[in-house]
Amino acid sequence: MIHLNADMTEATRLTREGRLKEAMAVLRGGVIPGSRGTDSNAPHEASERTSALMSAGLLDRLRKLGAKGGLDGLFGRAARPAPAPLPDGATFAAHSFANAAGSRMYKLYVPSGYKGEPVPLVVMLHGCTQSPDDFAAGTRMNELAEEQTFLVAYPAQAQSANASKCWNWFNGNDQRRDAGEPSLIAGITRQIMRDFAVTPGRVYVAGLSAGGAAAAVMGATYPDLYAAIGVHSGLACGAARDVPSAFAAMQGGGLAGQFAHRPGARVVPTIVFHGDGDKTVNPVNGDRVIAQSKAAADLAATVERGKAPGGMRYTRTIQTDDEGRPVLEQWVLHGAGHAWSGGSAAGSYTDPRGPDASRETIRFFLQRPGG
Repeated sequence: MIHLNADMTEATRLTREGRLKEAMAVLRGGVIPGSRGTDSNAPHEASERTSALMSAGLLDRLRKLGAKGGLDGLFGRAARPAPAPLPDGATFAAHSFANAAGSRMYKLYVPSGYKGEPVPLVVMLHGCTQSPDDFAAGTRMNELAEEQTFLVAYPAQAQSANASKCWNWFNGNDQRRDAGEPSLIAGITRQIMRDFAVTPGRVYVAGLSAGGAAAAVMGATYPDLYAAIGVHSGLACGAARDVPSAFAAMQGGGLAGQFAHRPGARVVPTIVFHGDGDKTVNPVNGDRVIAQSKAAADLAATVERGKAPGGMRYTRTIQTDDEGRPVLEQWVLHGAGHAWSGGSAAGSYTDPRGPDASRETIRFFLQRPGG
């Protein structure tokens, strides 16, 4: 415990200074510049320390360093509740789902225009410290659902599963089909498809930060369930397998061999948004999400540059198949940090200056034929 407390103190100091790589070196038991060497038992002790730190609440401690340490969003700051009045005839109610992996609450927005006819379903996965209400307010996705008539589900991560309410995208068991959190999110999706009329082939999943990484996991593990995915400021499926590799991936490292799909994997239609000024999740992760979704497909790319009404400049790359249909779309947001582009200040982690990521994501989703 003495080693644990000393390491935690030093890692905390380094994290406050923004020196995440050195902080992780301390947590692994490594040597940082200017420090004394470790003894011959360092590798074994490092493994034990890492496990101890996880059980001691590493994520919860680092969460408190969010703004200074560059960890907000994945291990972030406190979210703000943002209740909003509902249009007449619309509902935004809480539901629950349970299976062998556990249980999760979710909120479902049913627009006033829904009369029982088949409509699309969009599953939205929040970032750390956020809630369904907060994420709905920040993305304004319910407003789009009201405008265009589709269902929106917001699964809620339980604090008992992660102290900062992050989806555990970095755990190996939470990256597999029919296991862990993917099975819960897929179960919520199927429960809604059972209870409501959903258009075949028009089910989608999107998320921000840890939720974006979880959306990438869902696209990789359930390509038969989700017709397309949206990843905002997230990471590719398999970018990490534990907390240390999660930090490495966030900084642009990680498990490089995981970013390409296995032979025979199909293209997963994907739209990605990522700020090139993101200090929490390195922008290279947006490239890796696109590379993973593309698999081995031969696609034609076109590049557009523009400026959002709020003043933010962006570069948009669209990759199309042999028939000219858009399959992959990547938005690089110039000067943007770790926040939902074009979002509302009523929610947390939003940047109103950028292109409307919600509207563009829905446009990308719904332009694809159902069936």
